[in-house]
Amino acid sequence: MNPPVASAGATAAASSNASTPIIVEPKKPNGTVDAGLKSLQHYKYALPKWRYDIRQALLPLVRWETPHLAQLQAKMRTPFLDSYFAITANLGTHTFFMIGLPILFWCGFWGFGKGLVHILATGVFFTGFLKDMCSLPRPLSPPLHRITMSGSAALEYGFPSTHSANAVSVAVYAVLLLHSPTNTFSPSTTLALEGLAYFYAFSIVLGRLYCGMHGFLDVVVGSIMGAAISLVEFYYAPRLEAWLYNSDYWAPLILALVIIALVRVHPEPADDCPCFDDSVAFAGVMIGLECGTWRFARYSSLAAIYSGPDAAFDLSALGWVRAIARLIVGVAVIFAWREIMKPTLLRVLPHLYRVIETHGLSLPRRFFTPASEYKDVPLRLRDDNVLPAVSDLPKLVRSFRGPGRGRSVSIGPQSAADAYETLAYRERKRRESLGSDAGSPAGIKGRASMASLREQAVADGESFSTAVDSSVVLEGAVAADSYLAVDGDELGEREVFSRVVKPRVRYDVEVVTKLVVYTGIAWLTVDPILLAFEKIGLGAAHLAAH
Repeated sequence: MNPPVASAGATAAASSNASTPIIVEPKKPNGTVDAGLKSLQHYKYALPKWRYDIRQALLPLVRWETPHLAQLQAKMRTPFLDSYFAITANLGTHTFFMIGLPILFWCGFWGFGKGLVHILATGVFFTGFLKDMCSLPRPLSPPLHRITMSGSAALEYGFPSTHSANAVSVAVYAVLLLHSPTNTFSPSTTLALEGLAYFYAFSIVLGRLYCGMHGFLDVVVGSIMGAAISLVEFYYAPRLEAWLYNSDYWAPLILALVIIALVRVHPEPADDCPCFDDSVAFAGVMIGLECGTWRFARYSSLAAIYSGPDAAFDLSALGWVRAIARLIVGVAVIFAWREIMKPTLLRVLPHLYRVIETHGLSLPRRFFTPASEYKDVPLRLRDDNVLPAVSDLPKLVRSFRGPGRGRSVSIGPQSAADAYETLAYRERKRRESLGSDAGSPAGIKGRASMASLREQAVADGESFSTAVDSSVVLEGAVAADSYLAVDGDELGEREVFSRVVKPRVRYDVEVVTKLVVYTGIAWLTVDPILLAFEKIGLGAAHLAAH
């Protein structure tokens, strides 16, 4: 028997500072709103024409996939697989890599760690870039059930899959390293590690389909992006690194400015989507990494121990007690930095932003409240999907120990994008019903009525796609109708939106705050913390003599 299912509206309560999703309502020439087309026309009015055209070209594929994904999920689902794919999905998250990557640097795997940061940060940034640019929904729920341990993941757009990009990029990069001349593993170990890399990528990608979080288009494009990023990193990053280390301070400065420019041109989403937050966090990681490794490689006497082909670092010679102590101290420093710097910036920056606004120099971003419209920012702002706060750690541990092992199964719209797509589904079904009644016997659609529906959909700015005839789709249609009705009466658009997870209030200072905090985390990891190890007796300088 599958785990208990709760509606998305019931499983996620709206926070006290939640804001209502913005609904762009097209108006007739006389200024009145056409209530029947509010949801259908939202993206046409919220997006530039070229982005809307891209979305409309891809949307039929997303809709075509849904019944096939529902069939796949219905045939595969078991309680064990629910838990397995929900838990292993964490191995493709930003949080997993942000906690694990510093360990690589502190344990001597400098080159591998830096390569992983490059491919993961690039993957997170550009998948988030495309998500906001295309604003495509996840596969419709119902008929799909969404199985997840991350409440924020379902609030993002679906195309492309960041999990798939992360998993495939790590697997491809690992395989390339295993087949490189620098590989020192035995043939049997190499084969085992290569098999593990393939299994890891396949498991994460299949899990996104199984959990109802992504469609085939999402995972295919995400996987292609991940593989391409790793190939570029493996073959071209060494040249960029050599240029960086042999250049003066202007080289890391140029890289930092390029990254900041990419953050600035990140597309504005049609809905309040948290994709941009993750992109900013990893942009900061890249800036801190490049600036920190540049200074460390050029000016630190420890550079020969940690980096380069002749690095003298030996984990076994360091000793496991000292290695574990390094991890504890290093992680403590990172969390301390975040716990101190984040509230400090949230307290100080609003005053600076208000001064900037008075001179007309602010760069407002959609869905972010300008400093002139609020007094203070909550210092314990829950805005971070990348690295959990210290206060959240006990709750995180308890979620794994609970009866559901931290997973939840939801049916129904969870985000504004879901709600718009659900309402569009209801409208398409209404059109099909009208076409059926007008053009052919009840329940049967002739060619003429289907063609007229397609023409009407195009005229209204909607993509048309025919449904696959299957029991799963029929059950999903019934479930969707029941979700959108109370006591037999259809819910209005406002009522549907009242059931989705409410987006929190977002403040303009969050962008710079996140950029500074994550730049500092990466910089601390690859430079000051390594120097601090030497001062407190956990260093590796003595290894250079061996």
